[in-house]
Amino acid sequence: MPGNRTTRSCVTAAVLALCASLTGCSGSGDSVGGGQVVLRYTWWGNPDRAARTEEAVALFEERNPGIDIQTSFSGYEPYKQKLATQAAGGDAPDVMQLDYRMIDQYASGGVLLDLAKQKSALTTADIDKGLLATGVVEGKQYAIPQARGTETTAYDAKQWKASGVELPREGWTWSDWADAMRALAKETGKPGGTDPGQSEDCFEVWLRGQGKELYTKDRQLGFTADDLTEWWTFTDKLRREGAVSPAEETTQLDGTVENTPLGRGKAISDMNWDAPASGFLALVPGGVTLAPMPSGEDGTPGQYFKPSMFMGVAKTSEHPKQAAQFIDFMLNDMDAAKILGATRGIPVNETVREEVAPGLKDFDKTIADYQASVDGDLNAPPQAPPSGDSALQTTFMRDYDQVSYERMSPREAAEDYVTEAKAELRS
Repeated sequence: MPGNRTTRSCVTAAVLALCASLTGCSGSGDSVGGGQVVLRYTWWGNPDRAARTEEAVALFEERNPGIDIQTSFSGYEPYKQKLATQAAGGDAPDVMQLDYRMIDQYASGGVLLDLAKQKSALTTADIDKGLLATGVVEGKQYAIPQARGTETTAYDAKQWKASGVELPREGWTWSDWADAMRALAKETGKPGGTDPGQSEDCFEVWLRGQGKELYTKDRQLGFTADDLTEWWTFTDKLRREGAVSPAEETTQLDGTVENTPLGRGKAISDMNWDAPASGFLALVPGGVTLAPMPSGEDGTPGQYFKPSMFMGVAKTSEHPKQAAQFIDFMLNDMDAAKILGATRGIPVNETVREEVAPGLKDFDKTIADYQASVDGDLNAPPQAPPSGDSALQTTFMRDYDQVSYERMSPREAAEDYVTEAKAELRS
């Protein structure tokens, strides 16, 4: 399909210039419909991920001339909202990128196809069994992890080094991190980092560092209002001291690196997932370095390798075999892996990962080296969060906004959240 390949190349070249705002754009597949099979494929990400994805899709279409892929992408928050609307209306895309926290919601809601039914088209033998299990709900494989990621403390290397503050190190604790944030604020005149109080992901890392879980195996809350009060008291104190970003900064967070305090030049560091941290390169003049997340005070690590994202197929897809075939290509094809690099994290296919890793360059290599530095130190991933967690992420941020704007105390907000969370998980 030479014409389609040419069009895709144009899209790949233009996407960085035209889609930097991540308000949503579509690849050339949206205007293509001449093939025997047309699949809609959607994902979230930054322009670099979009450009590489378009190139991989073009290669798949070249090898499978009977299949056309219609593509679209956006930033995470608008993507999440649009996908929820599509799913509710019975119009979910054939192939969709899914977050860890979406799996149970869409599986139990009857949106996703059991991929075990497509074993002839989709091979999972080389995927780590622990990671593969995170896409299982009630014994069925509703989603396949696409890449492996972990959280990181990304920091402006030039400014941090110039401040004279001790650099992050392996095994540092939350107390060490807090002391560093205070010292950075004193030396640089700007917050040391983004206020992590608004992030359920950061709270989970902190919680796991104390030997607790966000959710129990029976899909109930694994923590108490006392735990959340302690976390929000800790982060609120740092905010009041000016060690982390103020409320007006954290309320602008929308899932993109562009709107983080670090991305806006108003903080020295940010806690994020390793693959999306590549977006900081275009925003931070001195570049960014990746450091481990803080551990519990006794050295217990709280972070873990998790699928940075999944791929799933809509139960309503008219072409489930071809959709599974496309997922197989994106996960297991060596050429596709070389194109995609680490834009979604490090490949979960172990054979592909071993082959691709030595050839990674630039920030892809940074991510691979970072993961290698923490490999063996992290805990096994928990099961996918229960239905309701996606909505609870929003509730978590909303309740912490009340703390950061000093409308509620950490205790009041924590009790409010736990009450709402228990109700959500019962529904």
